[in-house]
Amino acid sequence: MPSGQPVNEREVTVDADGEPLDGFLTLPEGSHTLVLFAHGSGSSRFSPRNRAVAAELNRAGFGTLLFDLLTAEENRIDEQTREFRFDIPLLAKRLTGALDWAHLQPDLAQRHYGLFGSSTGAAAALIAAALRPTLVRAVVSRGGRPDLAGQALPRVQAPTLLVVGGEDHQVIELNREAAAAMGQPPDLQLVPGATHLFEEPGTLDQVVRLAIDWFDTHLR
Repeated sequence: MPSGQPVNEREVTVDADGEPLDGFLTLPEGSHTLVLFAHGSGSSRFSPRNRAVAAELNRAGFGTLLFDLLTAEENRIDEQTREFRFDIPLLAKRLTGALDWAHLQPDLAQRHYGLFGSSTGAAAALIAAALRPTLVRAVVSRGGRPDLAGQALPRVQAPTLLVVGGEDHQVIELNREAAAAMGQPPDLQLVPGATHLFEEPGTLDQVVRLAIDWFDTHLR
């Protein structure tokens, strides 16, 4: 597994279906992959957990794109009303638009794409995978709500890894229900001792190892 390569990190504006959204694009030298992150409820490209995961993926040689799924104005409204964070069709539309944008960029077009979704972002990732089956090669969900992907679940062709905290009992059941609805059975992994946000010592490290192994298998 590659590690420690020089990286090219820059701020970008993602044209997500006509909506300009700010993002951080990081491309390790020699990488031929790109993992797009779909953050969860009330989060952004500054999500400390997703940034931690992305940094480890970069060290392992994977390119990453963290970007805001909401505009600054939408985010301001959402902080008051929470009306956008559960608008799964909107989030999926933005993520699908970001995939299309990446596929048009000269330095990104020929890469193998993966998606990493957290919380409600996991549903957006699965819908995007169903909508772009020829682009998305792998999906990882961290503490996600794949059940919110609804009717898209049977159409997901990409190999999917669902990672849930072992103490996050309600979300475990929701992931099991979603897994049963998927046409391609996913791999469901429980992280012992972890709750929903994987704040317990060492639990996020386990998520990182599982994600790297999954993307190593399906994106390289």
